[in-house]
Order: sequence, then structure tokens, then C-alpha cells
Amino acid sequence: MTQKKLLVSVWWTSAGVIHYSLLKCGQMITADIYCQQLQTMKEERAAKQPRLVNRSRPLLLHDNARSHTAQQTTTKLDEPQLECLRRPPYSSDLTPTDYHSFRNFDNFLQGKKFNSDAAVQTAFKEFIDSRPHRFFSKGVNELPLRWQKCINNNGAYFD
Repeated sequence: MTQKKLLVSVWWTSAGVIHYSLLKCGQMITADIYCQQLQTMKEERAAKQPRLVNRSRPLLLHDNARSHTAQQTTTKLDEPQLECLRRPPYSSDLTPTDYHSFRNFDNFLQGKKFNSDAAVQTAFKEFIDSRPHRFFSKGVNELPLRWQKCINNNGAYFD
């Protein structure tokens, strides 16, 4: 059997996960899908973390994948008045979801096998639900230190 991979999009803050979605096996993020996720995240942020809605310009750590830089996406990003912090491509050492959340998720999955996409989604929900509150704030708070480390290493990959 070949391994199947599912793509998960996660929107989170120091207070916890706002929204996540798993795409169907083999499905890619397109500008349409990304814009739908932005809208869903905006609505769920208003319901789950209303104090962030009243902030003058919430920050979105945003990469430069094609679906994230498409005209349709940039127009959508202007709607909720999000300030986007861009990062270099392929820099998982500078992305909290990669260096913090997914690294811990990989450890959580060690030794587990799944026979359906639904089982993977259940495992991801269990992972999120099992994280203490400080887990998310720790991931966000490490970001300035990692950016400084990147500057000190002249932009070289370090993790």
C-alpha cells in the first residue's frame, strides 16, 4: 500500500485553533479554496475570539504560495483588513504551524495507523483538544526569537 497524504489548513492564534480543514486526498489548495477558508476563519474568529475582531488590524502570518498570492486572494485579504506578515518560501523554521504545531502532531501520531480520512481528522481533533492553553501561546511567542536567529544566520535555514 502506498501512503496517502492529506493536506490540513490550520488557522490559530496564541489563544488556540480558530479553524482547520482537511482537504480530500490529492486535493490542492487553490485560490478559490483559500478564499473560502479565509471567509470561514473570519466568521469563526468572530465567534470564538471576538476580542481579536475589535483589534485594529489582526496579523496573519502568510506565505507566498501561489494560492496565497493570487489576485483573488489579495482582494479577499483586503476585506477583513488583515495585516499580512510575509515569510520567505520554504522556511518551515519561521512558521509556527510547521516548527511547533506539526512537529508536535508528528510526535502525537507516532506508531498510529489510519484506515480512513475520517480517522485522520478524528486524530487531528484529538491532538488539538489535548493541547494545553499555553501550547498555542508558546508557539506564537517563539516566532520573534526564531526571526532573530534567522537574521543572525544571514537567512540560512537553521532547524
